[in-house]
Amino acid sequence: MQRSTSRAITFSVVAALFCLLLVAKSTPAQAALQPPPQSDAAPRAQDSVPRAGTSSDTDNPLHTASRAELDVVKVLVAQEHAWNDGDVEGFMKGYKDSPETIFIGKDVAKGYQQIFNDYKRDYTTRASMGNLVYSELEVTTLSDTFAICIGKYHVDRTKKEGGPADGLFSLVLEKTAEGWKIVLDHTT
Repeated sequence: MQRSTSRAITFSVVAALFCLLLVAKSTPAQAALQPPPQSDAAPRAQDSVPRAGTSSDTDNPLHTASRAELDVVKVLVAQEHAWNDGDVEGFMKGYKDSPETIFIGKDVAKGYQQIFNDYKRDYTTRASMGNLVYSELEVTTLSDTFAICIGKYHVDRTKKEGGPADGLFSLVLEKTAEGWKIVLDHTT
């Protein structure tokens, strides 16, 4: 399935990226994120508001995202974009290139190279990759160097290529010299 280039989606993406940039440059008192603009377009990762996951966040839908939370969301936005461009190598840039990196799905893959090989084996064509959308992202920083992110994904593809897929994921990310990288990915 090809990406839609409608004005609604383009506006939504541009508006969401502008909000992320604005929040990143704002003072903490000015940085309260507003809900994404309403449109008929499917929600995308950049439309999600990272949340710390506390009970007060449930009572107040606005949340001031920290720099770390925004940087973690950027990793997923970049992955979503790379996937939808058919770029498995670009998608893998979100993972830490380490033998300790783990992916848990139907099986457990250990090490960056094994995870990369599995993606290349399972998604041999652009059509088999479909169109990926992340949603309901929630980021919790655990320390200056570790964070978790949970969310949902949806892959839209033809029945011939495996049909649509939906699921949940939880990620553990580590802040490295190259930025935030996924060290543990549990996707259902």
